[in-house]
Amino acid sequence: QVQLVESGGGLVQPGGSLRLSCVLSGGIFGIYAMGWYRQAPGKQREFVARIGYGSNTAYADSVKGRFTISRDNAKNTMYLQMNSLKPEDTAVYYCNEGNNWGQGTQVTVSS
Repeated sequence: QVQLVESGGGLVQPGGSLRLSCVLSGGIFGIYAMGWYRQAPGKQREFVARIGYGSNTAYADSVKGRFTISRDNAKNTMYLQMNSLKPEDTAVYYCNEGNNWGQGTQVTVSS
């Protein structure tokens, strides 16, 4: 059974950076596309970034040029490097692989 565990969230000032991690266990890492989603209070969950089997990537327009998705197959880990953070980036960030979701990690951008 696949399990996804996120970490790396926290409180950061506008303009700051965070790196989220997502560790996959119970499955074969890297053969399926994986992605990051986020859900702000009172809003629907939305797509943030995705990395495919061939390491091709895609980003939501709102994070292009600021966020970078990557993965380390040797560590069964996917990352989301978030730079130039804005208050509107505040949300719970979720890791996804197919029908599997992590429990989420809170990111709060505030001065």
